Amino acid sequence: MMYKKIMMVCFVASALMLAAFFVPAKIINKNGDNELTAQEKKDGWKLLFDGKTTDSWRTFKNLPDDSWKVINGELYCKLDSEGVTKRSDLITKDEYASFELQIDWKVGKEANSGILYHVTETHDGTYQTGPEYQLIDDAISDLEPWQKSGADYAMHPPLKLAAKPIGEYNHTKIIVHGAHVEHWLNGEKVADFNAWTPEWQKLKSTGKWKDYPEYGNAKSGFIALQDHGGGIWFKNIKIKKL
Repeated sequence: MMYKKIMMVCFVASALMLAAFFVPAKIINKNGDNELTAQEKKDGWKLLFDGKTTDSWRTFKNLPDDSWKVINGELYCKLDSEGVTKRSDLITKDEYASFELQIDWKVGKEANSGILYHVTETHDGTYQTGPEYQLIDDAISDLEPWQKSGADYAMHPPLKLAAKPIGEYNHTKIIVHGAHVEHWLNGEKVADFNAWTPEWQKLKSTGKWKDYPEYGNAKSGFIALQDHGGGIWFKNIKIKKL
């Protein structure tokens, strides 16, 4: 009788261990990724990626695409070599004016992407209306300062270089409060400027955006994740309206 009891206890213990092992949600969120704390929810944060779906996103202008997929709790933009035939940027389903956005990202070798905001769907591309927080492999040769990670792309170069090497996750924070914008990268402030000032207008009219009259004009719009050929991963995407 004692032998049977011992065998039964061992069987139950083994079953419980196997059940715990095969719980997908625990595997996806084992490090607390893609979740909000109780305090963050109380403070008004909204999760834009749950590690499983893209329910908070859609393609720009609802264009067809096969370049984005969710894998292992990450939002990944595929390379051409992975069978991509149709590309499109992703945009949030909701629009935002003043906000704080936090997001983790990493790039592959020679990859290039961006986070855009105040995007409208009045033109052919998100970049034609939305200012861009640059994401790139900073080791690419011959990059201009305004092309480096954390830059207000083609407008304000980063105040310092703070990106981690390719394959390592970076933490980005973008704060837009009215005209005032801050870019943060791995705890370092890398851009701080005011939009729509005479200085801002001069940068726009004499640089890359001189032929894009609607660039940066919108006071609210969509957040966009740029598909610039793939090789970019995102996770822990959350936003709070200000």
